[in-house]
Amino acid sequence: METTEGMTTAQLIGQDPGWIIAAKGLIVFAVCILLTLMSVWGERRIVAVMQMRIGPNRVGKFGLLQALADGVKLALKEDLIPKAADRIVFVIAPIISVTACFMSFAVIPFTGKVNFFGHETAMQLTDIPVGVLYVLSIASVGVYGIVLAGWSSGSTYPLLGGLRSSAQVISYEVAMGLSLVAVFIYAGSMSTSDIVAAQDKWWYSVVLFPSFVIYAISMVGETNRAPFDLAEAEGELVGGFHTEYSSLKFALFFLAEYVNIIAVSALATTLFLGGYRAFPGLGFTESWLGGWFTLFWFAIKVLGFFFVFVWLRGTLPRLRYDQFMKFGWKVLIPVSLAWILVVATLRTLSLEGAPQSVVVAFTGGIVLIVLAVSSLFDRARDKNEIAARDIGEVSEPSFPVPALPATKARLEDHV
Repeated sequence: METTEGMTTAQLIGQDPGWIIAAKGLIVFAVCILLTLMSVWGERRIVAVMQMRIGPNRVGKFGLLQALADGVKLALKEDLIPKAADRIVFVIAPIISVTACFMSFAVIPFTGKVNFFGHETAMQLTDIPVGVLYVLSIASVGVYGIVLAGWSSGSTYPLLGGLRSSAQVISYEVAMGLSLVAVFIYAGSMSTSDIVAAQDKWWYSVVLFPSFVIYAISMVGETNRAPFDLAEAEGELVGGFHTEYSSLKFALFFLAEYVNIIAVSALATTLFLGGYRAFPGLGFTESWLGGWFTLFWFAIKVLGFFFVFVWLRGTLPRLRYDQFMKFGWKVLIPVSLAWILVVATLRTLSLEGAPQSVVVAFTGGIVLIVLAVSSLFDRARDKNEIAARDIGEVSEPSFPVPALPATKARLEDHV
């Protein structure tokens, strides 16, 4: 075996023979399918605990085979295509969604250097200089599946779900991309492996905490999960963009949703939580099992994000459409732009060797400005609430308001 000392991850992966690349791809695909089945079971069990229910417990030990049984049931259902649907686009849409989700894992580093059947490599399919941009572009393409599904169904409610998904992409993809600019500035690279290596001392979730928060919010919107699941919204749009889908095509959308959750969680782990690196103080474990133990740390972080997804779904109601758009355009995007300016200035001061007192003074000034702006917003909000309350107390309806039938009947009974 050739020596690999001093080689970068890209150089290491570039030496992989074809059979190792194929084996890696097969392993990633199998793990994604298995994680999807376990995620469905885990979500139902976690939400059941939150709502004081039992959850799946019949099919297999602890109900572990319930998701597999549901998948078989979907496959055996009748496959229907609406008469008014565009048949070709209707069939292609779920394939686009699920394919894009799997492609996102191509640049995610799961481990550092490991011995894979006698060949030293890293558990990463490929490493390109613009790996993060690749993931963002693939995520954008995946949303086309939802948009095309809603348009091609030839039905009103799926069309509305597709339109909402388009608005969601425009609003939250911009915020997500801006949240990653600060990571690129600090790491000096867009390669996922280089970003992980740059977090050897401090995770970017600490150093770039505002970027981490903005990304975490945006990734929930990106995956159409509560409270941002407006593209589905079963209470308003029946089932949203997939209302007319059944059998395996619906199962593909179902698979794409959970694989996408795992993909954005893996990207968040890579960019903000040190990737496969161990938690602080446990760095000595990274050499265990020949480096394979780092896969355990990566999985723990991804599952932590998945638990947050389930937690949000079990606790928060869905936003109204106007609230959804206002939050994206008036909060996330302006905050992201302001934060990029701050990070760029701090990074420039640091690289040019500015005195630490200057950096501290600039940081303190930014904190004071944020506190002042926040205070002004709070005062303006309080004034608006007081004014609205005063108007509500003074104004009276200039027209008679009839009592509800049930209320009128109860009043007559009392009389």
